[in-house]
Amino acid sequence: MQDPFPFLSPITADAPRRLLDRAHGLPVPRVALVNAGAENPLSGIREAAEAGLAEPILIGDSDKIRATADAIGWDISDLRLIHAPRDTAAAKAAELARIGQVDSIMKGQVHTSAFLKALLPRAAGLRADGMRCGHVFHITAPHSDRPLLLTDGALNVDPDIATRQDCLRHAITLARQLGIERPKAAILSANEDPIPSLRNSVEAAQIAAWARTALPQAEVAGPMALDLIFSRAAAEAKHYASPVAGDADIVLTPNITTGNAVFKLMMLGMGCCAGGVVLGAKVPILLTSRAQGAPARIASAALGVIAAAGGGQ
Repeated sequence: MQDPFPFLSPITADAPRRLLDRAHGLPVPRVALVNAGAENPLSGIREAAEAGLAEPILIGDSDKIRATADAIGWDISDLRLIHAPRDTAAAKAAELARIGQVDSIMKGQVHTSAFLKALLPRAAGLRADGMRCGHVFHITAPHSDRPLLLTDGALNVDPDIATRQDCLRHAITLARQLGIERPKAAILSANEDPIPSLRNSVEAAQIAAWARTALPQAEVAGPMALDLIFSRAAAEAKHYASPVAGDADIVLTPNITTGNAVFKLMMLGMGCCAGGVVLGAKVPILLTSRAQGAPARIASAALGVIAAAGGGQ
C-alpha cells in the first residue's frame, strides 16, 4: 500500500460548536431535498433532522425515496413526501419556495448545473431583480471555531465586478448573522499593488474603493496576496498596513478556480471543516457533495438555518 500523499492532512475537523450553537437558537427551517431517492443525500438530511437543523421535505421519485429510507432504516412516515421524478424535482422545490412553503433547498442526487438551472434563472422567481447569487464557504480549522468565509468557490465561474460586489455583500451579511459585528474582508489577488497586467488586482482596488461607501459595516481591503491575508508577520515584512492583514473574516476570490483551489487545499491539506451555502435567492440553497463527510454536511445545514432566519439575503 502506498504512503498517503504527504500534503493530505490526517486530521478531520468536527462541525464547529459555535456555529451549531448559533443555529440551535433559531427556528428550524423546512428544507426541501431535491431528488431525495439516493442514500447519501437522504442520510445527510436525516443527520440534519436528528441534529435539530432541518424539518425535511422530500422531493423526487416517491417509490425510490421510500425504498432508500427503508434501506437505511429511517421511518419517514411522518415527513412530507412529494412525488416529482427526475428533472421536475428542482422546479417543484422552487415553486414551494416561491409560495412560502419551503425555507431552504438542498441538493440531492442531481447534477449541480441542472439543480441550479432550475432555481437561479429569473423565471424561477427566487431572485429579486438585479440580485446576483453567490456561494459562501464557512471554513474552520481543527480545534478552532473561528470561521473564514470564502466566496465564491462553487458558483460564479469568472465573475465581473458587479457579481463580486454582490458576493462580498452576501458574505458580509452572513458574517454579521454569525455574530461578527464588523467583518474584515480581504480581496484576493497575486499581490498588493493594482497593476494593469493583472486585471483582477485592478478590479480588487475598485471593489475596495466601492466598499468604503457601499459597505460601511465592514472593513474591506484589496488587492491582497494570500500571505498578507493570513499572516501579520508577512504584512509587517512587506510594510503593508491594514487591520485586515492576518485577521480576515472574509476572502473574496477573483474566480471559481482560485476559490475552489483555496477551499480544497484547506479541506484536504489542513483538515478543515467547510460548510457552504448559496445566498441571494429567496431562500438559502445548500450544495452538498458526495465527497463531504458528516461534519461538513452538518455545518452546511447549520448555515442554512442561520441564513433562512435572515431571509436568505
